[in-house]
Amino acid sequence: MKYCSECGSANMVSQVPDLDNRLRDVCSDCGTIHYQNPKIVTGCIALWEGKILLCRRAIEPRKGLWNLPAGFMENDETPAQGAMREVLEESGAQVDIVRLHSIYTVLHANQIYMIFLAKLRSPQFSDAPETLESRLFAPEEIPWDEIAFFSNRFGLKRYLAEPDFAGVHLGDSVSFK
Repeated sequence: MKYCSECGSANMVSQVPDLDNRLRDVCSDCGTIHYQNPKIVTGCIALWEGKILLCRRAIEPRKGLWNLPAGFMENDETPAQGAMREVLEESGAQVDIVRLHSIYTVLHANQIYMIFLAKLRSPQFSDAPETLESRLFAPEEIPWDEIAFFSNRFGLKRYLAEPDFAGVHLGDSVSFK
């Protein structure tokens, strides 16, 4: 860190603050401790009649590869609201959250993923500035070699491994464990 975001000073030092146990960037002028914490990524496995919505990325990293609609949570929103917003921003689709599907950590990226299971309100979606193409895939059609991130493969494979998946569509009247 070169400048303090609190006072603008360039007098930054790396030190272990009192009552702490990690190196932190500390402003020598105003004393602000700048904590660096993981970012929360939130998104959805959005379903329609047993098919999963994937979006082909129009931006780096991993431009041109398929992704679950997901992104960084914003301030002033819950994880579920963030997941619904990301689906709308990336695919133009609206969803209803069914339940939290998984929480996992990507340590090397300092990210915590919260992926929700969601039901598309309709099969209508459109491309968006961050998306080249949106499409529904049956489980056997998922382009595994073209999935953008390991975290997406993990979430998808975990969903497909659930015993409730076989023959269940969110349009059916079912309860998830």
